[in-house]
Amino acid sequence: MSGLVSTAGLGTSTKLIGLTKHTKHRHVPSPVSPSFVAPSAQSSLSFNPIALAAAIARTATTWDDAPVALLDGLQQSALIELETLLQDGSAFALESHFKFLADTAGSQFAAKVGAGIAHLYMDALGYAWRANAACLSSSLDPHADFIYEGGNVSGHGVVLAEAHGSFAEDASGAKIANAARRKYAKQVKPFIAKPSPFGDIIHGYSIAFGSKPTAAGSFLAVSETRITKPRGRKTPPPGVSQAAAPAEGAPERMALATHRSNFLLLGAPEVTSWIDWLRSPDGVAPDRSDIPFVRLEYAGRAYITAAPWFWRADGSPWWVEDFIDHVGWWRFARRPRMPLTRRSRSDFGWFAIEERAGASFLNALSNAIREGERRMPATLELPTFEPTGFELSAGDRVARRDADEPYQYALFRDGLALLGDPLRGRPRDVVVWSPEGGMVLG
Repeated sequence: MSGLVSTAGLGTSTKLIGLTKHTKHRHVPSPVSPSFVAPSAQSSLSFNPIALAAAIARTATTWDDAPVALLDGLQQSALIELETLLQDGSAFALESHFKFLADTAGSQFAAKVGAGIAHLYMDALGYAWRANAACLSSSLDPHADFIYEGGNVSGHGVVLAEAHGSFAEDASGAKIANAARRKYAKQVKPFIAKPSPFGDIIHGYSIAFGSKPTAAGSFLAVSETRITKPRGRKTPPPGVSQAAAPAEGAPERMALATHRSNFLLLGAPEVTSWIDWLRSPDGVAPDRSDIPFVRLEYAGRAYITAAPWFWRADGSPWWVEDFIDHVGWWRFARRPRMPLTRRSRSDFGWFAIEERAGASFLNALSNAIREGERRMPATLELPTFEPTGFELSAGDRVARRDADEPYQYALFRDGLALLGDPLRGRPRDVVVWSPEGGMVLG
């Protein structure tokens, strides 16, 4: 398993989709949490293709107890479909061969893209931590897709989000808006003001995205809980900043669910296994061997990522460029035996995590492993970041950013990033995480 993924065919143009319809739904009681202020809806969402690819991979792997091998396969298949079926350009459009998909395959692909769009929207609103919402009810009952924490909802509870995607010939703004309202009423509203394993649900969203397979353009509709109490303050629209926000409290269960997916995407299933051990009362402890991570600088930040599985005989690491220059074949789990000579190096992306975010979580995990009680503090002090690669209300900044942005990548609030053309990054060293000793950054 590797944190390297193919990004061939995704293109580089930033896509801009307008908010077709925003609907608020009454709820009693309102507000559920008296001091909660929902982020303001914005008129549009912009994102580069790498951000959408990363969001789809994240949502495909947000399952708290699913086997790692299954989740890895799900995210790989989702990215293959995206690079095959998404057209480049500022408007969202599908390739013409989408029509050759069977109805079920087309619907499944639309659902994956809808989930990715919903995640970009929720992260842009300020929600940093996520978990699957399957814990809310049995498989026979309809429930929303994801639970979010962080941002405005920190300290109040959690919010619920349902995602929907549709690529149909008769797609329209009205039909997508109806889908958002219908799914809110059926899969979100019944759970508002109810408890969940991650905290009380105090607010909810239903986010529907659609496009016609034969025409460029798209529709985005959002339904959310109405807060009838007058708001005491206004929330500024999210912006893009290179500075990290001060460390804030991330609820333990949400942090574990989020980073279980993150480290799987990084290509570090050993960390995922330790998270599973921590949450299981009867599981056998994984192997306690140290795990190496590559540390690199990219676009002005420092990141860590799983060290590639290739090492020299003396134990020193090969850097990616050395490997590509000296080896004629690269075995991707998702694309075995693909000759590198037929691909550009810029066709590769690498999942990584901002080094402070990664080390802070890994050290908290080591503390729990060392103490042997399978318990972390109720709240973890983890940094968060303003997103890069996607934002709300981008407007006329899209064209300028496409011309001026030297790097194609996406950074999410919890520190996870998908780095396009990772060979532009500058490797610094290899750092090691010890399950009992933690990680020290020099």
